[in-house]
Amino acid sequence: MKHRDAMLAAVVMGLAATCAHAQDADQARLQLEMAAGVQAQATLQDGGGIAVVLAPSGKRQVLPGVADADGNVRLSAEDVDFDGHPELVARASVGMVNEAVAVYRFDPARQQLVALEPISTEGAQCGGLMGLTVDATTRTLSSSCRGGPMWYVDQYRYDGARLYLYRAERLLMLDDVLEPYVFIKQTADSGLLAVWSTFDPDGNVLETAIGDGLETPRAGSPLRRISGHVMVARLPLYSQPGDATTQRYLVRDDRVELLDERDGWVQVRYDNPTRGAVLGWVNTQP
Repeated sequence: MKHRDAMLAAVVMGLAATCAHAQDADQARLQLEMAAGVQAQATLQDGGGIAVVLAPSGKRQVLPGVADADGNVRLSAEDVDFDGHPELVARASVGMVNEAVAVYRFDPARQQLVALEPISTEGAQCGGLMGLTVDATTRTLSSSCRGGPMWYVDQYRYDGARLYLYRAERLLMLDDVLEPYVFIKQTADSGLLAVWSTFDPDGNVLETAIGDGLETPRAGSPLRRISGHVMVARLPLYSQPGDATTQRYLVRDDRVELLDERDGWVQVRYDNPTRGAVLGWVNTQP
């Protein structure tokens, strides 16, 4: 009986190993229609590379792909450019929490797969499409990564066929120096303050707002500005960072919205009951 049980156990283990091997083989291959009438078969190679065969042309490519420390890769078909056809996406863990992502699109003019790369990355925190998520509703790609204690999110959009940095954040370390001048109510769940910026396809800044660095603004909606109230009897309000004199002042308990930061100077907006919106800069390091 024991011998038969051992044999049965060995058979079960063998079947499980065979199934696992078949599952690994399935995960190592992916077939997808990347354009009308264009099929691609992708096969993982050692080290994270991806061998691709296109049909009906028969053209072959070897793509760099991505891989974790053990050479593991996850392939998927995802419509990353919202054209109704999927792209080839490779994902691999990096460190403990980050995920490297490579996206390959079919280029009809060249009849081959090309890597999807943003055209403007100045201001981006993740340095590429890390932890990629795709929002078809707002036609926005989000790249997320962790650096030190902080999670960052870069958002990308298309300008025609070009992928550009649409929104990004810049971490601030102003909490302690700002508090004596402008108090911001925060909770135990609040993150560090960050300047969120929205860009046009040429990299020009369209709007900025200081907010919670852990709360990603909704794509397509205006940036939400955090607010606070003035803590001192008279707070000078300068026209530009670095100005030495001003005739404008905020007073204690005035409520302001925080817009931007430059070298310790914080731009605020105050809604004057008679004059409307008033913009100026507060020096947190006088």
